[in-house]
Amino acid sequence: MPHTALKTETPFAPDLTGAFAFVESLHAQGMGGILNSPCLPSPALSKALDCEVVVKLENLQATGSFKERGAFARLSALTEEERKRGVVAASAGNHAQGVARHAVAMGIKATIVMPEGTPMVKVHQTRALGAEVDIVGADFDAAKAHAASLSEATGAVFVHPFDDPVVLAGQGTLAMEMLAQYPDLDTLVLPIGGGGLAAGCGLAARRINPEIELVGVQSDLFPSFANLYHGTNRPIGGFTLAEGIAVRDPGEATRAILMDLLDEVLLVDERQIERALNLFISHLRVLPEGAGAAGLAGLLADPDRFRGKKVGLVLTGGNVDTRLLSSLLLRDLARSRRLARLRIELVDVPGQLSKVSEVISRAEGNVTDVAYHKTFSDLPAKVTYIDISLEAQDAAHMDRIEAALREAGFRVEPAGY
Repeated sequence: MPHTALKTETPFAPDLTGAFAFVESLHAQGMGGILNSPCLPSPALSKALDCEVVVKLENLQATGSFKERGAFARLSALTEEERKRGVVAASAGNHAQGVARHAVAMGIKATIVMPEGTPMVKVHQTRALGAEVDIVGADFDAAKAHAASLSEATGAVFVHPFDDPVVLAGQGTLAMEMLAQYPDLDTLVLPIGGGGLAAGCGLAARRINPEIELVGVQSDLFPSFANLYHGTNRPIGGFTLAEGIAVRDPGEATRAILMDLLDEVLLVDERQIERALNLFISHLRVLPEGAGAAGLAGLLADPDRFRGKKVGLVLTGGNVDTRLLSSLLLRDLARSRRLARLRIELVDVPGQLSKVSEVISRAEGNVTDVAYHKTFSDLPAKVTYIDISLEAQDAAHMDRIEAALREAGFRVEPAGY
């Protein structure tokens, strides 16, 4: 649906003061239909982490991410002549969809450069929104370099995903909404990739509450800003669940702002990100992507820092690949031993499998898969084994099932996960 004309004056002063004034005007007029997303308390997370947790659900935006806030703001600031030239952007997915959605609504041609390995769900959604998509570069930084070259060659305006005063001011509307609803927040925990979200929200939050604590979170595989902040030289690169914040170089403007603004920067590993994903699903019944769960992963990484405080988290996006999600959920079940695979040795005579099933049934376990091995085995000819996958209520219940099988005379050992 096309956007109606907004009563703002452009061009504005290209500084932070002008950018925030411009964006506040956009926000007052409805922000192009962008959702003032729910910000909800989570009693389950609060109990588990021993602090009061409220979560801003930006995964409920039309594009599944907070990124359309900054994209809409920047596109709204274009002159008529710039709109005719079109726009180009680089993104691992969420900025792409924000630019695509609002560019089409404004009648602006959009070309998006996405790095190789971007989840296909994000590629398909960006094309479905009406943008032209080019897959170029091994990572975000390579894609960004190509987008900048394309902008120079064609005259299209490059819409930077984070290092732009209007973009970061647009992201800052998120913090404005959080503090309007929860003015007594002690701390905001913000993921950092290029730094636009953290810088925009941090500046907006400090304008409202100068005493609020601001904590940034990065993947330990991409500690680009953490290296600057802590004066370290940790290696950068790898395969992370949080591809949305897998940025090798934070923005020049955002890094300067964040060096002065943040109280701490935490690093989180893949296991903590994975655990945070599963906690959001199991406790809030909401669907996050890896970068979207980074803030909660920060609480898991350093719970003592947040104990007793009122903490605001942002579930920044929910555009997760469904195949990856399935794998993550099963891995979490296996780690908690609600799901296990057992190898059970059997005498190769009729009725053995039914006896195993009877023992498991009496112990109230649920069989999900059975693999019978006989031909490809180095066991004696009269002996075979089965690999059997089971569901249990919890780890203690799984232990009781294993004990019941052993008491029935079966040899049992883990078969791996």
